[in-house]
Amino acid sequence: MKYIIGNWKSNKNHLEVEDWFQKFSQFFVKEKATSFNNLEIIVCPPYIHLFLTKNLRDKYKLPIKLGAQDISPFDSGAYTGAISAKMLSEFVEYVIIGHSERRTHFGEDDKILSQKVTMAKDASLEPIFCIPDKTSFIPDSISIIGYEPVWAIGTGKTDTPENADGVAVFVKQKNPGSALIYGGSVNPENALNFLTTKHIDGILIGGASLDPIKFWEIIVNASKI
Repeated sequence: MKYIIGNWKSNKNHLEVEDWFQKFSQFFVKEKATSFNNLEIIVCPPYIHLFLTKNLRDKYKLPIKLGAQDISPFDSGAYTGAISAKMLSEFVEYVIIGHSERRTHFGEDDKILSQKVTMAKDASLEPIFCIPDKTSFIPDSISIIGYEPVWAIGTGKTDTPENADGVAVFVKQKNPGSALIYGGSVNPENALNFLTTKHIDGILIGGASLDPIKFWEIIVNASKI
């Protein structure tokens, strides 16, 4: 099983979301003979589009799961502006925790990230826990680990598949049974370089996932591995 995860970050209005799903669904109709059973396809839109994306996913009967880009470290209650795990559980199956942009721009530390993992687990959400390097702290019982070197996020530069695979070996030895995915300037041209390594179990896609054509191309290529 390979994970193909699209992280839309802070992008798209509701019309652009509708356009993305309409175009994406057309690809599935045209390629209905193609099997995607070896893939777990996940789209992570901004909070404000979760209701819409869930409805569009169901409307077009797309074989994709939904994820949130973040989660509150607190339970439901008097936390103005926060979105709790219980609230998210209506719409998503996965949640990204510890993305480098959350660590850098919002000062999230290991304590906060651990609290977020606990909240997610209590609500039966699967964390996608991101780390910037192989020595980073990883909470117990994490099943999906995202390796995303900070210098590769949104820069057009990527780690080498060989080095990323080495990171996967190191991290998975310390976290038995976990899957490791690579993130950092992934696009249709380089995605298979990571997906065909021995120890990398998927990819976390940023900018390329905003384009339904590019995201589809990555999915189709991954389905043939």
